[in-house]
Amino acid sequence: MVQVSEIKKYNLHQNARLSVAPMMDWTTTHCRTLHRMMSKHTLLYTEMVTSPALVQGRAFHLLDHDASEHPVALQLGGSDPAELAEAARIGAAAGYDEINLNVGCPSDRVQSGAFGAVLMKDAALVSKCITAMRHAIDVEVTVKCRIGVDDQNPEEVLPEFLSRMVGAGIERVAVHARMAWLDGLSPKENRDIPPLNYPLVHRMKELFPNLHISLNGGITTLEAAQAALDAGLDGVMIGRAAYHQPSDILCQADRRIYGEGDDTTPESIVHSMLPYIEAHLERGGKLGAVTRPMLGLFAGRPGARIWRRVLSEGAHRPDAGIALVLEALEQVQTQTMLASQTHAV
Repeated sequence: MVQVSEIKKYNLHQNARLSVAPMMDWTTTHCRTLHRMMSKHTLLYTEMVTSPALVQGRAFHLLDHDASEHPVALQLGGSDPAELAEAARIGAAAGYDEINLNVGCPSDRVQSGAFGAVLMKDAALVSKCITAMRHAIDVEVTVKCRIGVDDQNPEEVLPEFLSRMVGAGIERVAVHARMAWLDGLSPKENRDIPPLNYPLVHRMKELFPNLHISLNGGITTLEAAQAALDAGLDGVMIGRAAYHQPSDILCQADRRIYGEGDDTTPESIVHSMLPYIEAHLERGGKLGAVTRPMLGLFAGRPGARIWRRVLSEGAHRPDAGIALVLEALEQVQTQTMLASQTHAV
């Protein structure tokens, strides 16, 4: 494991102006490497890793990440203060820049483990968990939460919850601006059906002016992210849009959100990924694992469908390698040229 002292220190409150949400099965190390090549500053998050998996299962491979991913945060799921403290120690020793506690996931598996969104019902326990984690490590501890669950009144629950978090020493939170219905809605439905309540999150910023608050939920463009920042919030956390259309979100993020750096392009990102892909293949990895998060690179552009088809159909062949990626890129460039000629006519 990489010792945290060897890792560059970042101004995470600045990096967190824009972040990519932790998403199970999506924000893998390959996805995060891709996103980092698109933006130097955006804060990236792992998939959720449970504290039992690390402490009891010793599944340290779940912490694997590339050095290029920093600044990168580890999201933990759990509800036992001592176990979370140990998991946080393990994560900090692995080199993560931040340890985030999941108080927002509504899945059945998470509920059965008494963590995730169900913890919105027990702010006192969350406070104990946070205190134990903060005492165990020097790395910043943060929280990602919902505005409430089930029949809770978010106008009452969220300010009380955030007050306890501040009391436990939390300086930064990400708030998914939806209720979570633990009984009656699936995890997928919980991402869309409960209505968004952005005004409540803005009011929380007024109530807690010194708390760094990132808005999560329903934000799909850089324009919407900038509008939330202009309205007084400290950060915006983007989820599925950053995965399905990463170029739209991240290629201009450094210039537009952070005010420094040049825009990147999907074509340049493909070429930047080639050495990483080559190294992955040389270690015995499969091409599909790396190209899966790349499928949305050209979303909304000529050739996007061909790009996805070539990679989806060919990446799992035993001999699939760099040549397939270059073939897919050539197809995109051909379609782009044809589209420009048609437009010119």
